[in-house]
Amino acid sequence: MTNVLKPALTSTVIALDAMGGDDGSAMVIAGAALALERYPKLSYIIFGDEARVRPHLDRFPALAAVSELRHTADFVSSETRPSLALRQGRKSSMRLAINAVAAGEAVSVVSAGNTGALMAMAKFVLKTMPGIDRPAIATVFPTQKGECVVLDLGANLECDAENLVQFALMGSIFCNAVLGVSQPSIGLLNIGVEEMKGHDEVRTAAAILRERPLPGTFHGYVEGNDIMAGTVDVVVTDGFSGNIALKAVEGTAKFMAHILKQSLQGSLWGKIGYLFARGCLQKMRLRADPRRYNGAMFLGLQGVCVKSHGGTDQEGFANAIGVAHDLVAHRFNERIGEELARHYGAAESDHVVTIESVAGEID
Repeated sequence: MTNVLKPALTSTVIALDAMGGDDGSAMVIAGAALALERYPKLSYIIFGDEARVRPHLDRFPALAAVSELRHTADFVSSETRPSLALRQGRKSSMRLAINAVAAGEAVSVVSAGNTGALMAMAKFVLKTMPGIDRPAIATVFPTQKGECVVLDLGANLECDAENLVQFALMGSIFCNAVLGVSQPSIGLLNIGVEEMKGHDEVRTAAAILRERPLPGTFHGYVEGNDIMAGTVDVVVTDGFSGNIALKAVEGTAKFMAHILKQSLQGSLWGKIGYLFARGCLQKMRLRADPRRYNGAMFLGLQGVCVKSHGGTDQEGFANAIGVAHDLVAHRFNERIGEELARHYGAAESDHVVTIESVAGEID
């Protein structure tokens, strides 16, 4: 199986797009410094406008000592169309960071920038793995029973049955590598658990998953409420439904935090009750903190690419770097390649990836 990456580096070098995110380079650099405290063997290649990045980098001498700052004034804004970014962003901080992975200078790339542009550039530069038609965005959700992996979260608005089967395969390996579940249970997101429910693509995917050997067990259909209930370890869906589910969960968490704060501050008894329940509320806040689960992986690429939420802070960005570190440490891409070879054979990919073909998929 051909891989675009050169042999593994002796140290964990991560390429950072320093110009992405709502707070720009300040958040990225502070997050990188925090991640370095947790993973002392990390080093970075940082891409961005030196005049804007250097002042933040100089605030962290330990980080500066293990970082190489490569200047580029170009960056991809959140409003840029992915197809335009792909065609015109060859010198952007995002593109150069991805190029560093393809060239073997870094083992992974982390960006908080434009999701569509990152996906388009990563697919064009890194290419998909043989046996994978489309990459998928995966992340970890907190549940009543622990945590689960959900994919796709927005990379593919429409999917056929084989795409969903590939997502199930990659999601189960991701769950094993990141969450340590030896035999993950896999569910297909549907509007009901009955066999006749859902689109043809979902029903066909279910039939294939019942017959095909997997690095896990196929549970069957699950509904939206099963995600947070922890009914399965891996929830598989198309990017349209997955993105709606993600935003609905995030919105619900913010809403619950808002009404809880209002209730506790609304009366004297509420404030007194808070004093007694403060420890429990702190545990609840930490358990549901979206920063803890920040860092979505683009599965199916010949290289590790992690997307951080653009609105996160240094804690969240450090967690995204941690996801990249763990995926490399657990040989995630190599394990996916081994499973794909077992399921689809060792044939080379016959996909010809061009700017036009990738731009056509995202426009």
